[in-house]
Amino acid sequence: MRAPDAPGPPGSCSRRIPTAPDRSRRREEAIRYLGIDVGGTKVALRVTGDTDGAGGGDVTFRWPAAGDVTADLDLLAARVRGLLGHREDPLAGVGVAMPAICDAAGTVRTWPGRPSWAGLNLTAAFGQLLPGTPVACADDGDLAALAESRAADCRHLLYVGVGTGIGGGIVHEGRSWPGPGRGSCEVGHVVVDRSGPRCDCGRTGCVQAVASGPATLRRAAERRGRETGFDELASGARLHAPWAEAAVDESAAALATAVTGICELAHPELVLVGGGFAAGVPGYVASVAAHVERLTRPGTDPVRVRPAVLGGRSSLHGALLLAREAHGRGNRPPESDRVSSDVSFGGVTDRAVGRSD
Repeated sequence: MRAPDAPGPPGSCSRRIPTAPDRSRRREEAIRYLGIDVGGTKVALRVTGDTDGAGGGDVTFRWPAAGDVTADLDLLAARVRGLLGHREDPLAGVGVAMPAICDAAGTVRTWPGRPSWAGLNLTAAFGQLLPGTPVACADDGDLAALAESRAADCRHLLYVGVGTGIGGGIVHEGRSWPGPGRGSCEVGHVVVDRSGPRCDCGRTGCVQAVASGPATLRRAAERRGRETGFDELASGARLHAPWAEAAVDESAAALATAVTGICELAHPELVLVGGGFAAGVPGYVASVAAHVERLTRPGTDPVRVRPAVLGGRSSLHGALLLAREAHGRGNRPPESDRVSSDVSFGGVTDRAVGRSD
């Protein structure tokens, strides 16, 4: 008898009989995970198999201008249904990257980007959105930093994401810092100018208030003398228009000040700058790197500053990483190395990832 995978005689039309490893592999490929990166102005969704790229699909959409939480959740539910389609195979898990400040129970305390979400219990909300599916939520900056750390193969890293706001995280020895139960690394709220503009958090001079996407666009409009959108700023920076370069450089200098202060404490091997705004504006990251080098103390080596490996999708990759490692089957890292053991959300990791122990 011929082996199941042996070819037939010349000219025969034999069919390869699936072996046990084939069937196992197909079951693994059928396992799907959903990543949700929730932002202040837009949301990114990605569904993928157990390995990135298998059975995948992406959707990005903008929130409506009026931030009504009920309308937001209805829109999110519709987009998720549209992405998942009519496939019958269930999701193995969902990872959600959130920028809001939450308590230990997963209830939103405050979120300047969508104020109407205050008081919303994320566990209940996502439970209704995806009934019967395990959902893990965590801070978007922490997740992005961990995803970038994996992608860059760097265990000591500072990640900064520049978009509607500024977020990020620190990875030390391959793990999120400061660690479970101690909150998230709020890079965007490092104060760089005590006399600076008022931040959405209520303080003045946070780097987010000076160097975020909206702050840079406001500065560009002032220098240009008229309203300026993202595409116009990106085009102006590409063409070296003085008003665009000045606006970008001032933001980059403020971000470099925050990065320098953090590096004096954390001493990362690498700084990666990402987020949709930084990734889309020519020269932004290079300007940050130049300012960081100028701020380096004599006798010390400047830290390397590079564009994020994952571009503007770091948090989305982090959400998928969380989904796979919190709820995946097989081929998972040891418990101590999993993202689900490492990220903080609302100050309590176990609540963040839905663990019951």
